[in-house]
Amino acid sequence: MAPPPASPRDGRPTGPLRTTAEHLLSRLGPYGAMWITLAIGAAFVVVMTALAAEIYEGVAEADDLAGFDHPLLAWVMTWRSPELNTVITWFTDTGGTIGMPILAVVAIIALTFSSRSWRPALLIIAAALGSLAMTVAGKNLIGRARPELADAVPPYETSPSFPSGHTLNATAIIAVIAYLWFLELEKRAARALMIAGCAAYIVLIGLSRVYLGHHWLTDVAVAWVLGLAWAALVALAHRVFHTVRHVRRDRLAAPAPGTTTDRQDGP
Repeated sequence: MAPPPASPRDGRPTGPLRTTAEHLLSRLGPYGAMWITLAIGAAFVVVMTALAAEIYEGVAEADDLAGFDHPLLAWVMTWRSPELNTVITWFTDTGGTIGMPILAVVAIIALTFSSRSWRPALLIIAAALGSLAMTVAGKNLIGRARPELADAVPPYETSPSFPSGHTLNATAIIAVIAYLWFLELEKRAARALMIAGCAAYIVLIGLSRVYLGHHWLTDVAVAWVLGLAWAALVALAHRVFHTVRHVRRDRLAAPAPGTTTDRQDGP
């Protein structure tokens, strides 16, 4: 039996989206379409990073950021205590070069097992590589100095301050994990709780960098924006994959020209 007409309610592509998907299917296939979308997205975020760097540099030259970042750091320093410093240092390390890869691997294992697909691994790795590339590009383009060591909590960091690598990487990776996890959950309450938890983690990682004096707030704010932009593009690539695959399944399910005998669809 031929598949029913595509409807927006069943998640299948319609209208211009379906036409675009048919063109992509005939030339690339689902995985090819996904990788092309990621490649275009990567180029886009590199341009975004460069533009953010240019805008930041122009504002910094006018000394507008110092008038905002420095008083804020001075205020945050009044909240410090040895016990709180230890707790926040431990927390911020979960978004660092050791903690975040561990979280990503755990998420990859869980989501791969739950979805019975390797696509979560591909998407999370893509999120990590893209965020790392943006971090390196931004630091090399600007080379902004971090707050003075006297204002920071050890262990100290010496790489350029803009953008915050912890924040950018955590934002991109955790946002993609939240997107994939959202697709696996069915109950609205569970979805809402998961999204709230992931959003709180992303925000707190950024704020922890300011509290410890390792970054200025503007470094963190730009990292949030770039990380969310890249995560959205990774999610878009995943939706492109599913759209193209839907079109291919519809084509395979359609009867051959001149065929009048109905047949049952496969599972």
